[in-house]
Amino acid sequence: MSMSFPICEEMDDTLIENGRKLFAAECQFVKGVVAMDGLPNPDRIEICFAGRSNVGKSTLINALTNRKGLARSSNTPGRTQEINYFDLASSLYLVDLPGYGYANAPIDIVSKWQRLLKAYLSGRQNLRRAFVLVDARHGIKSVDNEIMSLLDKAAVTFQLILTKSDKIKEKDSEIIYEQVRQNLSKHVAAYPEILISSSERGDGIPVIRGVIADIN
Repeated sequence: MSMSFPICEEMDDTLIENGRKLFAAECQFVKGVVAMDGLPNPDRIEICFAGRSNVGKSTLINALTNRKGLARSSNTPGRTQEINYFDLASSLYLVDLPGYGYANAPIDIVSKWQRLLKAYLSGRQNLRRAFVLVDARHGIKSVDNEIMSLLDKAAVTFQLILTKSDKIKEKDSEIIYEQVRQNLSKHVAAYPEILISSSERGDGIPVIRGVIADIN
């Protein structure tokens, strides 16, 4: 079934307020995980952020939590090699996954953490939603489709977030949006709304908070 995949730019005031309250609570780094046996106990809902290297996962987490240095970001693609866990309000795990695609690291190390990424996405029972981040300037690449296909097979609902929306020219936006919609229509686990964000300007942050607060 084809879906239109509208862009979600507005939300009910109640959900926006629920999101604000959730992300105003304490958020702390828990641990960085390098193997599946190091994952925390699955005793609460978990949502994760996946995307190509340097797409802005850590920056988005910092913007959502309004804590500038909570998640470590780097200008060097592939620097994050662990699954990083953050405890939000003692009720939800936010999970920052290693970037996929290009990585400035030895091949054997890249292979190791890519296997960890795939094992996590296909085997974490309390994972309620994956947010797949895609640079709004470039649209969906083949490596994004690979991860989304993995989420299809694992029956993990994923929702696309177009990052760096402030950097895309208006005349190019509809072309990119159509390319994204066409790709998403091929994935059965895709959530039928697209989110957009600019961590620099704060665009989309209240809506993403509201979406996360509404997941249960």
